[in-house]
Amino acid sequence: MAGRWTRLAVVALLALGVWQLGHGAWIHAKAQLAQYLLQRAWARTLEGEREVRPWPWADTWPVARLRVPAHDVDLIVLDGVSGRILAFAPGHASRSAAPGVAGTAIITGHRDTHFRFLEAVKPGDEIVVETPGRSARFRVVDTAVVDSRSAVIREADGPALALLTCYPFDALRAGGPLRWVVTALPVTS
Repeated sequence: MAGRWTRLAVVALLALGVWQLGHGAWIHAKAQLAQYLLQRAWARTLEGEREVRPWPWADTWPVARLRVPAHDVDLIVLDGVSGRILAFAPGHASRSAAPGVAGTAIITGHRDTHFRFLEAVKPGDEIVVETPGRSARFRVVDTAVVDSRSAVIREADGPALALLTCYPFDALRAGGPLRWVVTALPVTS
């Protein structure tokens, strides 16, 4: 009888493990599929359409393309920063400046999917942000850990870019008060 319960426990644990692995794989697969659909919506946006929803039930649309050549990153950025938006792509904080114009543009993303690369970003890395009709090149000037309960991202006089994600990168639980902030300023030729 004890052997039967042991086998049942082993099968149950294996099933739980497979379910957990599948759930983790689904999160990454969903993020990649979303980027494909977002690329299509972005192409339509560049052709002049406004607020192109990448799938019929989407409550957001592409507003920018973010490239970081040194880290082989090419992502579409959505309008908004809610959890359901960030599940699919990085998001632009609607109340912040548009990338490339005066003020600080804020783009956020999850540390375990789209913005995982931020852990390796260093001062001097170039970031290119394309919006309809404009392309802006930035150079990373600083990376820092801040406490989101008290930190303030200051509005720049000229164009600036802040990329934010949760910190630490290897945290077992999402959220928490700490954020990794990458600050970039325009490239001057």
